[in-house]
Amino acid sequence: MTLHIGDTAPDFTVDSTVGEISLHDWAGDSWVFFFSHPADFTPVCTTEMGMTARLAGEFDKRNVKPLGLSTDTAEEHLEWIKDVDETQNTTLKFPIVADPDLEIARLYDMIHPDQSETAAVRSVYIIDPAKKIRLMMTYPMSVGRNFDEILRVIDSLQLTDRAKVVTPANWEPGGEVIIPPSIPDEEAKKMFPQGFTTIKPYLRMTKVA
Repeated sequence: MTLHIGDTAPDFTVDSTVGEISLHDWAGDSWVFFFSHPADFTPVCTTEMGMTARLAGEFDKRNVKPLGLSTDTAEEHLEWIKDVDETQNTTLKFPIVADPDLEIARLYDMIHPDQSETAAVRSVYIIDPAKKIRLMMTYPMSVGRNFDEILRVIDSLQLTDRAKVVTPANWEPGGEVIIPPSIPDEEAKKMFPQGFTTIKPYLRMTKVA
């Protein structure tokens, strides 16, 4: 199945480390950071799970629920979590989906045959409260994810939804943003009373709280 930004995230009901969950019901009115890892009891995955757990407060502030997945069983996940907590100095509380039959991994195009026929690559799906896919990223098995970037894109998505702006290259929270060209100047003056700088008719910069 090919998924695109803007598609409704396919729902599923599955066993996990916290019992059976259904994606849409479990997500509720939160955003979801849905990410896959190749296998339990592997080094890069252990560091990623630990980092996700240590960032629990940051995800909470953004109304984001992390949800992991690999093609291992829930029982294997629960044993591995003990290693994650021990080696990464954390307490992992978010669910990890069990997918030994590869059904969800295939549904979300996480199986890339050149990498493995049975293990998921490092996929990221950011899903909004309307259950729409807002961002997709895929890393090879050998490269651990950059969690600063994951938080940054969540911040950008939430800001652009709220303030009706777009963010420039290398944007960081608090930095200048761009007023979309579709908003005429007169409307922009009302929407952004703090003012804006016109660099080109299509490139107007401002700051929003």
